[in-house]
Amino acid sequence: MSIDPRQDGDDMATCRPAGSYGIDAPAVPRLWVGLAAASAAAGAALAARVRRPWAQPLGTLLLLGALGNAAGAAVHLHTSVRGKFQLWSDLLDDGAPAPARVLDIGCGRGAVAIMTARRFPGAHVTGVDLWHTADQSGNSPDAAARNASAAAVTDRVRYVTADMRELPFSDASFELVTASLSIHNLPSPADRRRAVREVVRVLAPGGRVAIMDIQHTSEYADALREAGLDVEGPRDAGWRGWWTGPWMPTQVLRARA
Repeated sequence: MSIDPRQDGDDMATCRPAGSYGIDAPAVPRLWVGLAAASAAAGAALAARVRRPWAQPLGTLLLLGALGNAAGAAVHLHTSVRGKFQLWSDLLDDGAPAPARVLDIGCGRGAVAIMTARRFPGAHVTGVDLWHTADQSGNSPDAAARNASAAAVTDRVRYVTADMRELPFSDASFELVTASLSIHNLPSPADRRRAVREVVRVLAPGGRVAIMDIQHTSEYADALREAGLDVEGPRDAGWRGWWTGPWMPTQVLRARA
């Protein structure tokens, strides 16, 4: 039986544990905000040129484009600070037996590792990352450790600097392996397949895999099936997982050894 204990500082509405978790791909909302500002400025300037018949319609289009760009930034930020936490809360609450040992690959500032430790009070969770700040703002092992402390799971969560393509763990070490928006950052299909093979290698017999990502999830599913796992998905996670809009959805994938 799994439970989700809460403490002061937890955000009940978002399922977000206490702590500071940054923004995923922070350059993306910055770009959309910049485009919105540039479009708004150009549109306002053109719309003011009332003596040019073409200026006002073009200015109006630019102002509408500015609103669209601002909306894209807002959707991205919503998914990063709220939506993905709700989706992971649902994904972890699948009714399966509670794992004792969990691995989160590409853990960033510890969101999923900490959520998993909070959901399964008997579990010990290991998060691995290379701590790239382009993937998550303020990403570092110290930031992840501070979040574990804020969420009161320091005794059951540890972080290791490691590459998901070459995990420093023995075979069959974990009953649950999670990956949140991380595997797609690898540069090639061969790299991503290598990471999935490592997931399978460290997964204990009967263990589970839970992956959320924005692309390449069919690749992961094929690699997991080739390794003999029973795979469910990928499926679209819905509007809570949109990154700027429905053209960039989050995909969810489950598998069992």
